[in-house]
Amino acid sequence: MGLQETLSQVLKSVTAGNASDVDVDSAYDRVAGEIPSGDLSEGIAHVFNSDQTPAFEQMLGGLFNQSSPDQKAGLLTQILGALGPNAAQVLGGTAGLGGLAALLQEGGTVSPQQAQEVSPETVQVLAQKASQTNPSIVDKAAQFYAEHPALVKGIGAGALALLMSHLSGRTKH
Repeated sequence: MGLQETLSQVLKSVTAGNASDVDVDSAYDRVAGEIPSGDLSEGIAHVFNSDQTPAFEQMLGGLFNQSSPDQKAGLLTQILGALGPNAAQVLGGTAGLGGLAALLQEGGTVSPQQAQEVSPETVQVLAQKASQTNPSIVDKAAQFYAEHPALVKGIGAGALALLMSHLSGRTKH
């Protein structure tokens, strides 16, 4: 079965209400393994921006919670980098940062150990502030998670179905 057929089949099952979370996850695994990462990234950004899914920062906090220490560090570096050189001022007294903004002002990156100290709730606050300051953080976060497609399943079956629906429209020739 080709990519388009896989997408069609899972979307029909979702629409009919008889697709299990396992079915959606399995179809996503196949699709994520076959499409270019740029297409996956664009689809993830679509889901992050959709009014049919939880807010971007809420989804990002959930994905962060499921990430490895290295992945957490990479995502935090992306988010804090999106805040720019004035990250400390933008963040003000955001609890749980523990000097991460100051570290980035010195040109450093967040270490996996530092990232482990940051809660998913703090990531939600950071993502919200970053998206207000620099809306491109949504695309950067999508690119980051396109490089770690297994984590994307953490957004839930409904959001995965939306992602695959979006990808289905892009893969038709």
